[in-house]
Amino acid sequence: MSLVAKDVLKLPVFANAKVKVGEAYLDENVIEWVSVIEAPVENFVRKNEFVLTTGIGCKDDTQALTTFVKDVIQSGASVLAFATGRYIYNLPDSIFKLASEANLIILDIPWEVRFGDVVASIMGEITTDKQDQREEAEVVRQQLVNCVLNDKGIEDIVQVLYKYVQLSVCITNQHFVMRGRKFFSEEWIEPFQLGSEGEKVVHQGEQLVVAHPVYYLLEAYHIDNQIIYRLPIINNHKTQGYLFVQAAEPSQLSWFVMNVLEHTLTASALYFVKENAIELTEVRLKDNFVLQLAKQKQKLDSQLIAKADLLGYDLMRDYVCLVGDIYYHDSIKQYDNDRPDNSSLQSQNYAIQKEITYAGTLFGVKTMTTFEDGKVITFLEAPADHYMEIAKQFLDKVDRRLSALLKGIVMSWGMAATSQEETPFYSSYQKAKIALDIGIEREGNGKRTSYDDTKVERLLMTFSQQPDVYKVIGQTLKDLLAYDEKRQTDLVYTFEVYSQFKGNVSQTARALNLHRQSLMHRLRNIESLTNLSLDKSDDVFLLELSVRLWKLRQLNTEERNT
Repeated sequence: MSLVAKDVLKLPVFANAKVKVGEAYLDENVIEWVSVIEAPVENFVRKNEFVLTTGIGCKDDTQALTTFVKDVIQSGASVLAFATGRYIYNLPDSIFKLASEANLIILDIPWEVRFGDVVASIMGEITTDKQDQREEAEVVRQQLVNCVLNDKGIEDIVQVLYKYVQLSVCITNQHFVMRGRKFFSEEWIEPFQLGSEGEKVVHQGEQLVVAHPVYYLLEAYHIDNQIIYRLPIINNHKTQGYLFVQAAEPSQLSWFVMNVLEHTLTASALYFVKENAIELTEVRLKDNFVLQLAKQKQKLDSQLIAKADLLGYDLMRDYVCLVGDIYYHDSIKQYDNDRPDNSSLQSQNYAIQKEITYAGTLFGVKTMTTFEDGKVITFLEAPADHYMEIAKQFLDKVDRRLSALLKGIVMSWGMAATSQEETPFYSSYQKAKIALDIGIEREGNGKRTSYDDTKVERLLMTFSQQPDVYKVIGQTLKDLLAYDEKRQTDLVYTFEVYSQFKGNVSQTARALNLHRQSLMHRLRNIESLTNLSLDKSDDVFLLELSVRLWKLRQLNTEERNT
């Protein structure tokens, strides 16, 4: 495939040339360029060059000639051709020995042969060879692109790649999960998965056969006594995955191979873009479907069941609705929000949904999940007769993994089972949301509340909507609420804590972090503003009931507004 010395020496310009040493390497030594050089060589000769020289600087000086030949060998040249008959007549055997040990071909060409003709002939062959390689690389490119256009997978891309490069290859996603490989050991990927890929080999230009644009993206690692090359698969400045190649020698990464690798990177990036687009579309469709299922009064008819089936959901199973509120301690938030809060594609939401899906797989149950206004809505497959047990085990797993993944996160949950109503998913969502709000109001963040455990609050909530009851609440709390709002105090909360500790002043003061006298001052203000005495049980009951009904009425109003 590459142009070798044997091909070059078939040119008419070399009809009278003689190979002095290195005939065994005529089929192996690659010719990438041609140059004319005299001593000193320095860094003017590169790997795989056909070097022409008159030896003018080494006339009658064997030591200088030896140094010159050593420098050419050091540069990695393939052929050293001497124009003999003017400055150099006979090459010493020591030069032949040096060349033989270094796999360098020494060529003797008559003085009469013009270097210009030699250069022109060789460059013509190089150009033709490059053109042939470009045409073949274009064929490979088309085959790789067709793999994507014809809905084939990464495995097919890998098969095409191996067919043309004949090297062990592998393609992974950005997390180093293998998507396709050919004669590539899993042990070579494990260090990358564990973050212990070891020593990176820093390549110098001479280590590769040719300088290629992809070379600057190439990284090499020592792994398991092998050199593993890694190339990033990049799209829109984001790494989508990696292409790995195992090559025993850098010389195997020829210009053609590098071209094929470049086309493989393009095809792989195109495949990942297509895969991501399909995944994003599916996620959006599922998001919207589950959100509509929860928020709209949709009857469970054949049309809805068929639509769910297309998305991989089975609505004929029993489900429990879980509504979770996402809260962070001290405003800690680990994930940047680069998408709307009601999208499963938002970074934080993606992490939460991933853990919910994992827990569902672990317990062997189906889940349907979406997000809205900082809340997660999940329908979890669970028989109605023991949904609480399943939901508890499920949420234990989810909360434990989320706490480890998202620093400072606190999840509050409301739960309600679906019922035999016309709109079971809508009804269970409404009940779960009521349970969540009541639970947060009653116990704060980080608790789980079942709709069945909110009977008292729901009864009081209904009771609070009565006009006469509302009038009594207003008369009792009007001045107290106005005082709190004007003075930015929290006397209502102070009374709640006081009531929670059954009127124990010392315990209340400790809970509120107040001096006893400060608490007594607040309690006197409460009595003054409500015209009630905290020493009378009926007055305390009226005030406690009024506060509780007022707060539940506030919740009910927010629900209706939402």
